[in-house]
Amino acid sequence: MKRKITLPHTDIEISRVIFGCWAIVGGFNWGPQDERDSLAALRAAYDSGVNCFDTAEAYGGGHSENLLAKALKGERNRIVIASKVGPQDFAGDDVIRACERGLRNLQTDYIDLYQLHWPNPSVPLDETLGALQKLKDEGKIRSYGVSNFGIESLSACRRSGFSISTNQMAYNLLFRAIEFEVLPQCIEDNVPVLCYSPIMQGLLTGKFTDWTQVPDDRARTRHFSKDRPMSRHQEKGCEELTFQTISLIKRISDEHGLDMGALSLAWLLKQQGVGGVIVGGRNADQARRNVLAYEMPDDSALFDELTSITTPLKEYLGANADLWQTDSRVV
Repeated sequence: MKRKITLPHTDIEISRVIFGCWAIVGGFNWGPQDERDSLAALRAAYDSGVNCFDTAEAYGGGHSENLLAKALKGERNRIVIASKVGPQDFAGDDVIRACERGLRNLQTDYIDLYQLHWPNPSVPLDETLGALQKLKDEGKIRSYGVSNFGIESLSACRRSGFSISTNQMAYNLLFRAIEFEVLPQCIEDNVPVLCYSPIMQGLLTGKFTDWTQVPDDRARTRHFSKDRPMSRHQEKGCEELTFQTISLIKRISDEHGLDMGALSLAWLLKQQGVGGVIVGGRNADQARRNVLAYEMPDDSALFDELTSITTPLKEYLGANADLWQTDSRVV
């Protein structure tokens, strides 16, 4: 399996397994986190061949960026840092200020891939992309991309004349909504998708065997009932279908003697238009397990079977590419 790609419009080569730096800050729905484990996870990912690390100022108010700088500062010329600016900072001057904060947090002179975290229709996209291009011209970023951009926003990017290099989207065997519209558009526009939540917060590792075992802070997605305390959607969910699907994936994994999480990542890496998978790790062992995705057999029949058994769930959840809200923010 191909382990690296070059981002469009750049000479930046990234590992297709990307280390996601949100969970290492702890808190929110991650729970307590020992900084020593976080630093060890970052280092283990790098030592395992991962050269791309995805972070954001929003992850712990800059703490994630601080941890990345602390763990891998001596490797700066050998790693690719992807960070993000939040939609509250999409006005031109605010983009510049946000980037400057990120550079300080990361203790670096440049960010390799700077991404727009969510669409913000209240700010003209040309203004925001223009600020990103200015940062690129000044050498403060090497490229820029987007995250959670749907058809309307992608079309606006195309009309703008600015060249985005990536679109980061929620995509996994249990959530295939982008296949309806967003992924085909990205393929047409040569914008590789970087998949976040690729193992669905542990559901695709077999961590939970029944929907009642999933804690409320992980049961916020549209797979679960709107009656769960932390839900933000208005849907009845599909808890039984979700866990029937998980059990089928586990059966296939077990039959082939394969790690369920690694197989789920490998399936993503086989999909047309997917550039990479963003997967975290809260300790060194978890970080090392992520690269097992590269070792999965290149078996088309196996991947086709995974596609087939997850299609009923895909059809039930539909084309809304917002994992958490009925009123989709992916526009």
